[in-house]
Amino acid sequence: MAMEIPPVVRRYWLPILLITAGFLFQLLVLPHSYPPSHYDALRIERFAPVERVVEAYEQLSKEWLSETNHQSTVDIIKIRYAYELLTNPILKRDYDLFGLDEHTDVLERTKEQYQKEHFLKIDLPLLKDSLLHFPDYSFNVLTHESFMRAIAEEYPLLIMVYSKGSARCAQFMEYWKQIGALLDGVANTAMVEVGDLQLAGHFTEKRFSKQPFFRNGVPTLFAYPADCRSPSCYMRYPGGLFVDSVVDWVATSVVGLPRILYYSKEALGPQFIGKGAPHKVKVIFFSSTGERAAPFLRQAAQEYSSYASFAFVLWKEGESQIWWNSLGVESAPALVFLKGPGTKPIVRHGTFSKSEFTEIMEEHKHQELRQLRSDTSLELGCDARGHSRAGNDTTVWYCVVVAGRPGVALSKKRQVLRKAQDQLISAVDTSTSGNEDNSAEISSAATALKDNRLTFVWLDGEVQKQICAFYLATDYNGACGPRGFGDDNDKPELFIVRFQRNATHEALKVEKKNNLFEAIQGQRSSDASQLVARYKGPDEIQEINKWVSQIIKDGDTREIPYFTSKVPDLVPEETSKEWLKGTKSIRSAGKSLRNNIDFHFRDYLTDVRIGPTLLMSGCISLGMIWFRNSQPNQSARQDKAQKDETKRRRPKLSTSLFGQPSDSITDVEPKDARQWEMTDSDSD
Repeated sequence: MAMEIPPVVRRYWLPILLITAGFLFQLLVLPHSYPPSHYDALRIERFAPVERVVEAYEQLSKEWLSETNHQSTVDIIKIRYAYELLTNPILKRDYDLFGLDEHTDVLERTKEQYQKEHFLKIDLPLLKDSLLHFPDYSFNVLTHESFMRAIAEEYPLLIMVYSKGSARCAQFMEYWKQIGALLDGVANTAMVEVGDLQLAGHFTEKRFSKQPFFRNGVPTLFAYPADCRSPSCYMRYPGGLFVDSVVDWVATSVVGLPRILYYSKEALGPQFIGKGAPHKVKVIFFSSTGERAAPFLRQAAQEYSSYASFAFVLWKEGESQIWWNSLGVESAPALVFLKGPGTKPIVRHGTFSKSEFTEIMEEHKHQELRQLRSDTSLELGCDARGHSRAGNDTTVWYCVVVAGRPGVALSKKRQVLRKAQDQLISAVDTSTSGNEDNSAEISSAATALKDNRLTFVWLDGEVQKQICAFYLATDYNGACGPRGFGDDNDKPELFIVRFQRNATHEALKVEKKNNLFEAIQGQRSSDASQLVARYKGPDEIQEINKWVSQIIKDGDTREIPYFTSKVPDLVPEETSKEWLKGTKSIRSAGKSLRNNIDFHFRDYLTDVRIGPTLLMSGCISLGMIWFRNSQPNQSARQDKAQKDETKRRRPKLSTSLFGQPSDSITDVEPKDARQWEMTDSDSD
């Protein structure tokens, strides 16, 4: 049978708990949160000068050699460590200002090694590496004036707070140089030495005792975003001191550049190539290290987001045969461009600088068969309100379009049209080199392509259903319009549009800016006349080029009446940028809820007010419970006194026939009683 808790304990459990917690905090937690300082080990006042430290150490060392020495070896090691640290000017400065002491591992290791040995066997000095040769980066160190100028610039700034006496800072300097090189062109880098109390103190945190400190020691990193103009709006780096982690944090959280994701061999095809925008070039980086994308690659991903999609793949030797067979990649690092369905991958091996990669992207940012979109129609010369790629003086130009719903059938048709375009390009190169093997059947198309009067494109008939139906003179079915339930008619359509500009018409044209009907229809009169011809032949490259060449030959030689028509506008196709969203709004400055709870809880352990507050709360709750429990006894006595008084009170007497008091029931007036008037009285 479980032991029953006494009623008194159950009644006073809260004050008992509070008082116990207060005593435990004062006796155990608070002393542990404020361990003895190195000045305490030397038995001198805090912040004592070096001379006082030397004097105290000499006095204590004399006691060790005396016959009455009772100090243990561990205590002597603590005294010696305190002496060496506090006589080093830089280490003493860091310890006094911010409590920095990164050599505690030396102290613990020495205590463990010599705790059972005589103190004369200790290998001195303990801090052999305390006098460090710190690299000279004075050109990059901020003063107060240069700091204010640096944050005023419209450019992100990464600052490292360091100490000349810190071994960790000396080791991190090589990483710091790599970080600066990777962030070149993305963010500026600078340094602040802890000896600059005005600047270094600005980045510290404060304990409850108002003592400034760096939570993770030094070096520690801070960043100012480009839109930050105040000294207090910095962001604190919360992660580990690794090049990849720091660069990723700056690029993503400070600058707002997109991440480029890694894909496995199983996910690259269905997740990246299959689900990516069909009009974009697929750019794939093969990495042998697994590091995240460099900032200049992320900048390129942002700048070329309308043209290309980017992905990373971790190179593994066991998968090398797969990548060789599918993409032609021999080793990493490598760069692959996929410029449309059925195209041969373009592979570049090796590493690239920022300028080299920009040149490569400019060369390969377009698919070999480009998509007719709202933002490319004018550039491609396939807009009735635009001009030919050959220039404003060109009167007639052509646009070959394959339209259809996205799918396997459209991909195959795009491959056929791209090969037809490649054949014409090859014919142009052959004629330029002086060979006359070019067939006369496609010469008109090859010449028009050479003169930029001919463009090959493809059209998403599902999204651009209105203009697709306009050109094909059909309802929303087949190649145009959304795919319905059970609709398997996905046959793409190939057609050519002839554009003709009429200079006389343009000179006499009156702009209709306030035409309500056109505003309602969402259409405008074209600036160029258009004729459309649909292709009905087989999907053979030579036949398609013959047909295109014949259309161009007839269109250039025949007199065709000029007329304008109202052409539907292309639907703006927003580029899917879900992977770009939310990056710049991230502020990973160690201000997350989890970090705040953890840090604040540890900080509260150093608050000297907690113990007295718990004790006072326990005493107050004890008094309140005692007072509340004493109230019922007093009330009970008052109730008993009232009852006794009621019993002693004499009842109301009534005179009976015998002159005796009577407690008759008739003395009490019944509820809802009425008194009737007697009309026939005997007194009459």
